Amino acid sequence: MPLTRRTLIGVTLSLAIALAPSGALHAASPQPAKGEHGMVVTAQHLASEVGVEVLKKGGNAVDAAVAVGYALAVVYPNAGNIGGGGFMTIRFKDGKSTFLDFRERAPLAATKTMYLDKDGNPVKGASLDGYLAVGVPGSVAGFEMAREKYGTLPRQDLMAPAIAYAKDGFILDQGDAASFASNAARLAKDPAAAAIFLKPDGKPYGAGERLLQRDLAASLAAISEKGADAFYKGAIAGAIVKASGARGGILAKADFEQYKVRELQPVSCTYRGYEIVSSPPPSSGGVIICEILNVLEGYPLSYLGAGSAETVHVMVEAMRYAYVDRNSALGDPDFVDNPVSKLLDKGYAKEIRDKIDPFRAGVSQDLMPKGFGESKETTHYSIIDDDGNAVAITYTLNGSFGAGVVADGTGILLNNEMDDFTQKPGVPNLYGLVQGEANAIQPKKTPLSSMSPTIVAKDGKPFMVIGSPGGSRIITITLEAIVNVIDHGMNIQEAIDASRIHHQWLPDTIYVEPFGLSPDTEKLLAGMGYHLDLADSTWGQAAGILVGGKSLAEIEKGGGARYNGAIDSRAASGEAIGY
Repeated sequence: MPLTRRTLIGVTLSLAIALAPSGALHAASPQPAKGEHGMVVTAQHLASEVGVEVLKKGGNAVDAAVAVGYALAVVYPNAGNIGGGGFMTIRFKDGKSTFLDFRERAPLAATKTMYLDKDGNPVKGASLDGYLAVGVPGSVAGFEMAREKYGTLPRQDLMAPAIAYAKDGFILDQGDAASFASNAARLAKDPAAAAIFLKPDGKPYGAGERLLQRDLAASLAAISEKGADAFYKGAIAGAIVKASGARGGILAKADFEQYKVRELQPVSCTYRGYEIVSSPPPSSGGVIICEILNVLEGYPLSYLGAGSAETVHVMVEAMRYAYVDRNSALGDPDFVDNPVSKLLDKGYAKEIRDKIDPFRAGVSQDLMPKGFGESKETTHYSIIDDDGNAVAITYTLNGSFGAGVVADGTGILLNNEMDDFTQKPGVPNLYGLVQGEANAIQPKKTPLSSMSPTIVAKDGKPFMVIGSPGGSRIITITLEAIVNVIDHGMNIQEAIDASRIHHQWLPDTIYVEPFGLSPDTEKLLAGMGYHLDLADSTWGQAAGILVGGKSLAEIEKGGGARYNGAIDSRAASGEAIGY
């Protein structure tokens, strides 16, 4: 019988706040899920069940990842997708690793100024709403390449659960219903989307009701039968292009026909003897996580303590410097010469440490580069199989329910990923990121991302699989989970549930989750010159696996469960399932 662990966000976070007014959200964390043969952790419990069943039937981690990806497109429509794109980090049982980039791309007709008015100012909503915001989707191509090259089971077997959930429907739980309720007004603007996700009276579906997606079932069935060509060279692409042309978009058949997945070498670095393997450009995630870790490696974080003013100070300053590099220097490697080797260099990290005043906050404006002028509705899942093959996938529609549009007859929600480009240097995007020319819009270019599907190894063996949604905060969410395990001794569930901080250079603000820091720590940081934004809501939905025990202490002691899975207590519908 599978060992499961589900939590309700309201109950868990309320308990955490009640028990830990100083900010230790992990104080109320439940125990991680345990498994000896495999573990699947996703933001939607039905998708987790799909992945575990694939592992039980002899599929490997890649097979399970593909099945989960298609399932999430049905049961987690606000972020799961075949109308978006993403990244897959794979670490094989022999220790080798690879990275698949199936991120969305700019259409051939895209231009650098396509979202600016005649005066050169961004047009509000143009890069977020409707068909002009849609990048060329990559998820289907990515899943099919992964399955064909590294999977073991037939496509039809892996897609059958998703097709069944779309055709026969599934019962919404409270978390599912909440996502529909909060986006009902936006979905109502597109007749095809409203016909699927809203009831005839225009109200959103509630908990306990069944959601049917028969058009999506037909699209998935076509892909199951004919593979990626059904999406990129058949009726599905034709329908999307037709709808785009009729409603102000620029997508063309050639955009779909020319789409190719890129297989790249992951970014890797070391941190206190652990090997970090993560996403390379066009993601900034792996590079910036490594840059921050390289800086932090010079400080005794375990001695300074989790949540102390000293720890927050050095973490924020490392984030500040790293996000300057992210926002000004990185971009699609087919278009930009990314200074990856410099940013990963331990000597460069020492240069940054030497500039950090131990007693005062830095000033972001002082770091403005010369010549300088992702929504929580992404989703991440982590999987490991009996042989030790590990997969971390982060994929996205960008904003919640993407661009909020569905091409008639397809059932497929489309992304609004074009907002991740620099519309105009110096102008913030959906996530407040102020970016530069390296990320300017060009045809067939991939926008810079923060998605950070990450696998950590120790002594040549898998140690941790981790990642999260969260837009520009993905990097710091993933980073803090790693630090919480390695430096602060938290178990995997505590490490993921712990309160978060975030700094991204501009705006020059430390964002702090509710009860994330003690009042004394807040006063100390304010005295150092920091501006704190004490948020009224949490962010991210991390999904992680720890190998060999639930914490470093248990791993060192021995005798812990082989696989220990944790889904963020912020993820109302998620589940970690081991077997």
